[in-house]
Amino acid sequence: MATITPSARAIPRTTGTRARLVNEAELRATLSTYRELADEDWRRPTPCTGWTVRDMLAHTVGQYEELPRPWVAVRRIRGAARSHPHLGRLDGHNEAQIEDRRAVPGRELIGALAHFAPQGLVALRRIPAAVRRRIRLSVLYPEAKALPDDSVDYLGNVLITRDTWMHRVDLADATGTEPVLDGHDREIVAQAVLDLALAWTGPAVEIDLHGPLGGRHLLGTGDPAATLRADALDFARHLSGRRVRGSLDVEGEPAARKALTAARVVF
Repeated sequence: MATITPSARAIPRTTGTRARLVNEAELRATLSTYRELADEDWRRPTPCTGWTVRDMLAHTVGQYEELPRPWVAVRRIRGAARSHPHLGRLDGHNEAQIEDRRAVPGRELIGALAHFAPQGLVALRRIPAAVRRRIRLSVLYPEAKALPDDSVDYLGNVLITRDTWMHRVDLADATGTEPVLDGHDREIVAQAVLDLALAWTGPAVEIDLHGPLGGRHLLGTGDPAATLRADALDFARHLSGRRVRGSLDVEGEPAARKALTAARVVF
């Protein structure tokens, strides 16, 4: 009997209870990775265009700082509109996060992340669930309209950890190391695959991801017209628009292969 590939749409969305564990696990992993850096690593370029390792951490600190202090995000957005008028609101805001801590050494930024990140996660949990589902991120960032759910609930349960995790992968790429992976990483990758499935409009395709975060999933309905095989980390890099470290092997009908090659998810 042929094995039926499960639909990626059947992946359960991370619940608030599960998100708390995943968020805290990723924060521990991120802090541990930054604490292992050598002095010369802070100046290394990252896959984020124009950002060094130090810049990337400054951005991450800013993300968590703003969760309990949304007025700081508003100030940065307004300032970026003047200083970076050529950038979109989100990209300009991200640059403002870095500029606010331009003079702070990398090792001091580790302490800032250890200080602000737990505060940010607690602030999210204190917002009643019904309110989290109503508040729209797109009020601050029009780019959020492209998300499968632009609510603060989605930010807390999925997106903030995905962003932190992807930057930990960026850090590994910048330093030529391999990220340490465990069960919470698998949850993060699965949520990216779910978001891809929810937005998928192309022909049915199969993705076969290997490695500790892997699994087989069907995008769309019907018999797959193409199959993509890759390491799960490389697939996440691909979905974010980053360069993969290994390879993406895609076979099948040209239109389906093209759709897989163009696939993106917000990280």
